[in-house]
Amino acid sequence: MIRYSLICANGHEFESWFASGDAYDALEKQGHLSCVVCGTSKVQKSLMAPAIGRKSNQAPVQQTMPEPVGDGGEALKAARELASFMEKVRSHVEAHAEYVGDNFADEARAIHNKEAEIRQIYGEATLEEARDLIEEGVAVAPLPPSRRKRN
Repeated sequence: MIRYSLICANGHEFESWFASGDAYDALEKQGHLSCVVCGTSKVQKSLMAPAIGRKSNQAPVQQTMPEPVGDGGEALKAARELASFMEKVRSHVEAHAEYVGDNFADEARAIHNKEAEIRQIYGEATLEEARDLIEEGVAVAPLPPSRRKRN
C-alpha cells in the first residue's frame, strides 16, 4: 500500500491509500478519483515528505494532534467530523453487506464476472489480491478503519 497526499482543483488537500503507484495512475486515468471535500474529479498528487523509519537506537516520537491554529479549532472539528463520517460508512457497510471473510477476492471476482449473485460484500484481502482485483477492473475500495476499541 502507498499513501499519497492529494489536492483538488479547488485547493482541498487530503490523503488517500492506494494498492500501488500503478493503481493510483489507473484510477486517475479512468476518472475514478474525487475530492473528499467537494467531489470534483480534478485531483492530482501534491508534494509530500517521504516516511523515513527511525534508527533502532532512537526513542519513538510521540504523536499528538496538532494544536488548532487561529480558526477557533475548526480544523480539529473537521477532523473529528471526518472520523465520525468514516465510522458511519464502516457501520453502514457492516449492516448492509455480507461479510465473506478471507474469501473476499474470489467472491468479488465471481460477482464481477457474473458467476455469483450480485450483492454487496466486504471481507479480507491481501495487498496482492487487492492489486489484482483493481488491475482486472473489479470495483473495490478499502473499508475505513474502525476506531472501536477491541479487548
